[in-house]
Amino acid sequence: MFDDQAVDAAQTEVLSVVGNDENDDLVRALLVTALDMDQAGIDRLELKIASQALVEMLDSWKVFSLARTSPKVTVFGSARTAPDEATYEQASELGKLMADHGWMTITGAGPGIMTAAMEGAGREHSFGVNIVLPFEQDANPVIHGDPKLAEFKYFFTRKLAFMKESDAFVLSPGGFGTLDEAFELLTLIQTGKSYPVPVVLLDPPGSTYWSGWRSFVEAELLGNGMISPADLDIFTHTHDAAEAAQQVCAFYSCYHSLRYVGKRLVLRLQQQLDEASLATLNTEFADIVVEGRIEPIETTSAERSDDDHVDLPRLGFRFNQRSYARLVVLIRRINELAGRPGDPVHDLVHDVTPDVTPDTAEA
Repeated sequence: MFDDQAVDAAQTEVLSVVGNDENDDLVRALLVTALDMDQAGIDRLELKIASQALVEMLDSWKVFSLARTSPKVTVFGSARTAPDEATYEQASELGKLMADHGWMTITGAGPGIMTAAMEGAGREHSFGVNIVLPFEQDANPVIHGDPKLAEFKYFFTRKLAFMKESDAFVLSPGGFGTLDEAFELLTLIQTGKSYPVPVVLLDPPGSTYWSGWRSFVEAELLGNGMISPADLDIFTHTHDAAEAAQQVCAFYSCYHSLRYVGKRLVLRLQQQLDEASLATLNTEFADIVVEGRIEPIETTSAERSDDDHVDLPRLGFRFNQRSYARLVVLIRRINELAGRPGDPVHDLVHDVTPDVTPDTAEA
C-alpha cells in the first residue's frame, strides 16, 4: 500500500478495470514503487532509466512468449569473427545441430559468431537479443525484422533476457563482451542466483583460447583461493560442435528443472531413478545434504497450486544452499545414471533466481 487512502483507493479502482486476477498484488506493488520513486524526489534521468528498463523487459517477455516452452541455447562469441574462420563455421554447425535436436538458438543478433549460429539454426529457430550501439544499430540479416527479435538500450536488461530465457549456454572465442558474459554466467550459477544450466566452452581444434583462459583461472583464481576446485565443474570444454550439442542435450536427458519448496530442494525428472542409482547419489553427494537423504517425493502442494510440472517424478532433499557447483555435478550424475539421450526435452520454463523463502507449511 502507498499509505494514502485516496491513492490506494484509486489503485484499487484501476486494478478492477485492467487487472482483476491473481497477479493484482504484484501489479499494485509496481504501482506503489513507481509512486515511491516520484515521492523520493529522484531526478528525471533516474526515472528515465527505470522506465526504459521496464519497457525493455516487457518487450523481451513479449518476444519470448512466441515460443515460451521451447528449449533454447544461447551462443556467445565475437562480433568480429569473419565467415571464412574456423570459429564461424563451428558456430554455424552448432546452430544447425541444436535445431536438429529441437532447440532454438539465442544470440545477440549482431555480426560474427552471432550471425553464424543463427545461419546454422535458421531464422525460424532463432531469437535475437540486440543491443543498440552507436556503431552497430541493426540486427543481422538472419533475424532483422523478425518478431523474435528484441531490442535493448541497456546491457543489464539484455543480460537479464539472456539469463532468464536460456536453458543452456555455449561460448565461442570472443572479446571483452564474451568474457564479461562468461564470468557473469559462472558467477550466477556459482552463487545460486541462477538455476543450474549446461555451460559449454567451444573453440576449434588447435585453438588455445579456452585452454589459455582456464590456465589463467586455475593459476590466478583457484591458485590464490578465490574460487573452489568444484567451481571448475560448472563448465565443460570441447573442440567439437557435435560434442557441445550432445553435452547440452544430455543435461536434460533425465533432469528437467528444480524448485525450492520450504526447506527442500525439489528436482523434477524426466524419469525416476531406481534404488541402486539413489544409493549411488546418497553416497557421492552426502556432502551437500544437510539432513536426511536424497529420495523420491510426491508433488508438493505448492507445485500443485501453481500447476508446476505436476506429472513429473521428483527427488527431494535438504540442500545446504551453498555448494551450487556440486549441484551441477549432481545433475550430471543423475543424467548418467538414468538419462535417455534420445528423448526430446520440452517445457523448460525457468525463473531467474530460485525462490528460497522458507515455507513452514511444507518442510
